[in-house]
Amino acid sequence: MRVSLKWLKELVDVDLPVEQLCDRLDMTGTKVEQVIKTGAALEGVIVGQVLTKEQHPNADKLSYCQVDVGAGEPLKIVCGATNFAPGDKVPVATVGATLPGGVTIKRAKLRGLESEGMMCSASELGAGADASGLLVLPPDAPVGLSYAEYAGLSDTILELEVTPNRPDCLSMVGVAREVGAVLGREFRAPKWALETSGAPVERDVAVTIEDPDLCPRYTARLIRGVRIGPSPEWLVERIVAAGARPINNVVDVTNYVLFELGQPLHAFDLATLARREGVVEVVVRRAREGETLTTLDGQERRLSPDMLVIADASGPVALAGVMGGEATEVSETTVDVLLESACFDRACISKTSRALGLISESSLRFERGVDPELAALASERAAQLIAELGGGEVAPGIVDMYPRPATPRVLTVRVGRMNAFLGTSLASDETAAILRRLGIAVEGTGDALTCTVPTFRPDLEREVDLYEEVVRIWGMERVPSTLPGGRERVGGLDAVQRIHRRIGAVMRACGLNEHIGLVFEDPRRVELCGFELGPDETLVELINPMSSEQSHLRVSTLTGLLDAVSHNQRHGVTDVHLYEMGRVFRTSAGRKLPKERLVLGAALAGSWDRQQWYERPRPLDFFDAKGVVQSLFDDLGIEPWRLDAAEHAWLQPGRAADVVVRGEVVGWIGEVAPRLLEAFDVAGAVAAFELDVKSIVRAAGGVRRYDEIPRFPAVKLDVAFVVSRDVPAERVLAAIRAHGKPLLADVRLFDVYVDPDDAVERRLPEGTKSLAFSLEYRAADRTLADDEVRAVHERVLAKVCSEVGATLRG
Repeated sequence: MRVSLKWLKELVDVDLPVEQLCDRLDMTGTKVEQVIKTGAALEGVIVGQVLTKEQHPNADKLSYCQVDVGAGEPLKIVCGATNFAPGDKVPVATVGATLPGGVTIKRAKLRGLESEGMMCSASELGAGADASGLLVLPPDAPVGLSYAEYAGLSDTILELEVTPNRPDCLSMVGVAREVGAVLGREFRAPKWALETSGAPVERDVAVTIEDPDLCPRYTARLIRGVRIGPSPEWLVERIVAAGARPINNVVDVTNYVLFELGQPLHAFDLATLARREGVVEVVVRRAREGETLTTLDGQERRLSPDMLVIADASGPVALAGVMGGEATEVSETTVDVLLESACFDRACISKTSRALGLISESSLRFERGVDPELAALASERAAQLIAELGGGEVAPGIVDMYPRPATPRVLTVRVGRMNAFLGTSLASDETAAILRRLGIAVEGTGDALTCTVPTFRPDLEREVDLYEEVVRIWGMERVPSTLPGGRERVGGLDAVQRIHRRIGAVMRACGLNEHIGLVFEDPRRVELCGFELGPDETLVELINPMSSEQSHLRVSTLTGLLDAVSHNQRHGVTDVHLYEMGRVFRTSAGRKLPKERLVLGAALAGSWDRQQWYERPRPLDFFDAKGVVQSLFDDLGIEPWRLDAAEHAWLQPGRAADVVVRGEVVGWIGEVAPRLLEAFDVAGAVAAFELDVKSIVRAAGGVRRYDEIPRFPAVKLDVAFVVSRDVPAERVLAAIRAHGKPLLADVRLFDVYVDPDDAVERRLPEGTKSLAFSLEYRAADRTLADDEVRAVHERVLAKVCSEVGATLRG
């Protein structure tokens, strides 16, 4: 909402500096987004007088003029207009001035003669649509005066952000009432007197409302004998300040009343409306299937039955509350004007305007709610102005169909309860005075005040809503700060929250940075990755997505992490180590709410360290990701756990595994498939994992176990097994641990050997590999003897060879 400070001061006394007024409005919930100085756009445009006008020697359609601008020598200006003569006074844009259209005036040669400025038309100054010639000013215009100051264009425009619950502030009267309440001043509502004459409006016009739910009120008024022409300067100034462009006196009046009172209006050329038995019957109805309407913008619109139209005997003539029809618009030939002032259903207008891509000042107001009680008043105001500016006669009476009259809401404010609720100590009289300044009728004294809420405030539904009105006008910053009452409760984290904190701490200790991504997802990317869903599971689709790329909820954190890796790489960061603890979603038929899981995802790209002069950095791979998982499980005391080889569409074959804790698959780990890296524009390998946080929390040890520092030496023995290539090392490790108890203290894989494919001399049988382990034996109460260790060791070797089909490598 654009508010002209000059116009506002006619409705309420405002003597504060603009900055202070903006602060006061901000504090009461009406945010000032921008302050615009309108005269500043015409800086350098001066009132000048044409001294001489001669034919340009090198151009038939140009003239060469000398113009006095009240400072020094007259300016020499080349001009193409013809509607002026020596002695006329015109606006002159001097060198350096920038016009509203963005044109900067420069000293230039035109057909060989130097021009030191430009004489301007109304269009070039943003003062109207006329571009046919210069804007010739009255003879008494003072030469040398700024044109903005002369034309009264110096104004301050406040651009307000009006919240959807305050439709009353979408008008100058509404804003004036609000400012008056904030500053403690009475606002002055505009006054007028309407004179009528001639035959009553009912002789020529009838109105039928077929759907009162969509149109609770419709009024029609008739103005005969109107002369269409340009609007006076004061009207042009005001509607331009409000953000509209001038068209003609009738249309400009409807826009003026829209901005002044907040009631959208529409003017029809009565002669273009079809009559039935000599009467124009206006019908407010739903559009019929297949109907079309060419709107004022020249576009033919295909209508649907959920749209509301204004129709005559021939069909639709306007889209109710959105835009009029081209065939019935007011034009230069219009003589009689039918004036519409109505109230339409908010949801219907919103759906129509968005379905057709037509967002107008009218539709914006109807979407938020227009006061039905305002329709007749606004119609009277517009008719008075049209008659005054267009010389017409207003027909007596008004056709007013009001099947669903609005009734004001009555609420009781208990002042004592309000003070207890807000922490204030306001008196009953002060509370009543504040409410009255907001247009709310208040009766009664003492603690209980009976308040009649005006129909222009549909947001005030409960007693507490009136509490809010009182405190925002009185000043929320004046409410004393107090601590909320407590009952000796000590806050803290529960066990699950503490584990969540520990998970994040371990990730950061491992060198990963936290990433917070969007939960929205493109279903095409889910299909590209090949994420696995259950037999009956599907993606969760949003009802009203922001875009097709964010139309579903994610099923994995991997896509967001890959986006982040790609973004960092494009900005020169090659070593990217990220983790995210967030929710993923899926659903199935019959579920009201989607299934949610909290997961821990991570992505590692690049290397751990920057490149050194003595060595190249090692690219991160599967084993780096495994190391992070191992650090996490060690910190949380999760055991036993293992990695089982697996195949997942989004991971590289042979470098993918399931993470298994106590026999339950809790996640996956691996290197991302090259096709996905290419699709996400990621350079180099990326190792990633994703774990179910609930499963991790359930498996986490409650008490951390500590081992005593060994007092006796260990016996270390190395052994190498030759096994089939498809036997994982984890299986051999599990067998060694199972049969080495109780003396086996530790076992570690330290070498894997496979014959090269092009080896001339093979060291191992075909299809096998060598796994070398270091075994450490120790007893807690004694030093082990060699024969004691050998016996256990031989038993381990025999059992392992038997269980996994291994042989010892010599």
